[in-house]
Amino acid sequence: MIPKVFKEVIDLGDGREISIETGKLAKQAHGSVVVQSGKCMLLCTVVSNYEQKDLPFLPLTVDYREKFAAAGRYPGGFFKREARPSDGEILTMRLVDRVLRPLFPKDYSAETQVMIQLMSHDEDVMPEAMAGLAASAAIQLSDFPFECAISEARVGRVDGKFIINPTRAQLAESDLEMMIGASADSVMMVEGEMDEISEEDMVEAIKFAHEAIKVQIEAQHRLAEAVGRKEVREYEGESTEADLEKKVHDLAYDKVYAVAKAGSSKHERTEAFANIKEEVKASFSEEELEEQGDLISDYYRKAEKAAVRDLILNEGLRLDGRKTDEVRDIWCEVDYLPSVHGSAVFTRGETQALATVTLGTSRDANQIDMPSQEGEERFYLHYNFPPFCTGEARPIRGTSRREIGHGNLAQRALKGMVPEECPYTVRVVSEVLESNGSSSMATVCAGTMALMDAGVQMKKPVSGIAMGLISDGDSGRYAVLSDILGDEDHLGDMDFKVTGTADGITACQMDIKVKGLSYEILVNALKQAREGRLHILGKLTDTIAQPNADVKSYAPKMVSVRIPNEYIGAMIGPGGKVIQELQKETDTTIVINEDPETEEGIIEILGTGQEGIDAVLAKIDSITFKPEVGSVYEVKVIKILDFGAVVEYVDAPGNEVLLHISELAWDRTDNVTDVVNMGDVIDVKYFGIDKRTRKEKVSKKALEPKPEGYQERKSSGGSRDNNKGRDNRNRDNKKRD
Repeated sequence: MIPKVFKEVIDLGDGREISIETGKLAKQAHGSVVVQSGKCMLLCTVVSNYEQKDLPFLPLTVDYREKFAAAGRYPGGFFKREARPSDGEILTMRLVDRVLRPLFPKDYSAETQVMIQLMSHDEDVMPEAMAGLAASAAIQLSDFPFECAISEARVGRVDGKFIINPTRAQLAESDLEMMIGASADSVMMVEGEMDEISEEDMVEAIKFAHEAIKVQIEAQHRLAEAVGRKEVREYEGESTEADLEKKVHDLAYDKVYAVAKAGSSKHERTEAFANIKEEVKASFSEEELEEQGDLISDYYRKAEKAAVRDLILNEGLRLDGRKTDEVRDIWCEVDYLPSVHGSAVFTRGETQALATVTLGTSRDANQIDMPSQEGEERFYLHYNFPPFCTGEARPIRGTSRREIGHGNLAQRALKGMVPEECPYTVRVVSEVLESNGSSSMATVCAGTMALMDAGVQMKKPVSGIAMGLISDGDSGRYAVLSDILGDEDHLGDMDFKVTGTADGITACQMDIKVKGLSYEILVNALKQAREGRLHILGKLTDTIAQPNADVKSYAPKMVSVRIPNEYIGAMIGPGGKVIQELQKETDTTIVINEDPETEEGIIEILGTGQEGIDAVLAKIDSITFKPEVGSVYEVKVIKILDFGAVVEYVDAPGNEVLLHISELAWDRTDNVTDVVNMGDVIDVKYFGIDKRTRKEKVSKKALEPKPEGYQERKSSGGSRDNNKGRDNRNRDNKKRD
């Protein structure tokens, strides 16, 4: 018997709908929904164990997977099975996690899993835009202690009109792509890329998406009410002791305030705070520390946070002594590494990134193979965050989700400024060597300079800055912090990163931790970010004002040539013989692709030596050479026959044609060698295909004046002197055979 199904429908306002359904699938999960738009279907399940773990954080796992069967495809690889998540799936997990995590109670530590699966794909629906909606809807049907429903929406803008959850085709025409996560009251997360838009336009896009999100949240409430809301589970939270909290606060606050005001370095400040914490603990007996040590540590962290925040709001001073709108000292250097194609070092305060650029062919493109998206990236960026950059020693177990997310942000910041006509595949790698606040923005700055150092003709340089916000909801006071430190990131109410050129924003990432943040504050924060961004941009352009005119001498040069499809086979040769020998002889890399739109072959030639590239170009010219009727060409005699000479076009080696004995001179020629010999270079005129012989015809005598009194000899079936010499020669050939 099919169980009772509950369903709610969300109207997107342009004929499209999103439905949320529950009651049919995965009923043993604590909450499950199927979210559908068109033929796209996501199944989301949520489960949270009833036992609390002894952890100071929530062990939340958000998992998003796209099943290849959803698109009627097989997974790649030998085992034909979905394996580790792709970068695209990980980025979707991060988008959902960043909105959900703050809404669980701080003292809730039960193992919690949110699993979202793409079960059916629709080419006109981008499924990750509905992942946040699915996760929140499933949680609303559970008994989790969760603050409020949320949702996420993608927004684009085509011809000045905003669109919710646009198709991939619409996004190709859009000047912005943003994912917004929000509750009914507050925007909580923003991430996206833009085509140099203004701060005001960005805020308008957020407002537009928020209104759509409110509609999606109302649908979740209706569904939960229809199913019947469960009572929120009880759990054993952290104990609180007001007297103990006050004692710790009184012991620590003034000392922390004094250290914070001193404007010390990260190392000195960390050591000073650690000493204060030890002094606070020393005020308690061993029995008290054994019973309440964890609580004392928590209360110390609260006192430390309060003191630093108050310093900023009261005096406008920060942990390192800067004012709120001040950017740390910056120094930059390009061409630091002697053998890479492009490199740059960007250092801002105690954050440092070393970026490298590698230039390659289309064969080096990053392949995207997901059920919801296939293709390749000709520009991509990788970000590495080793433990030594923060003075730590810990195991390295593959690329972290954080590294993938930060790398993606920097890639989106820069990719719009790499011109489409750039012939190379470009890979940027950022090695974070020091970190104390926004290494992702340091990556953008170092990446910009490295690209220009490599000779990539960027449209405009891009810089980035990380901003913070400290607010006091009761008094209405707030402070926007430019170029935040790592500590300020943890204690602040908003962390947002903005990248752009002098003319507008190219990418952003925001995490907003306070409710009811006004759009006025957001606009002011973005304007202050612009001032900081332009300041940093000036430092970059002081170091390298514009892209180098050409790639470095040891970097590969790229030449791209288009040829008719009919010549691709000749260029490759039987079994790849021609192209393989050519690459070996010229020390180049040759890649041949087909353009399905123009029905042409695209040949990419990559080499460090111009001589080798020129040799490949000459070979292409030779293979694709087509003489024009009536034109004169220089040829070289490469073979002597009884009835003529085989000649090769000098400008197209390998292209041969027969110069018949009758076309050598106006006078009768008995022996070919009376006129030309092996190795002679002469001029001939091209007449096209001879109608009688159906072979190409060239003539030497046609370029010479006719002798005075010259009379055309009568032709008899094409033989010379009516002797049917051709037949005689054929008989001679037969005898030889």
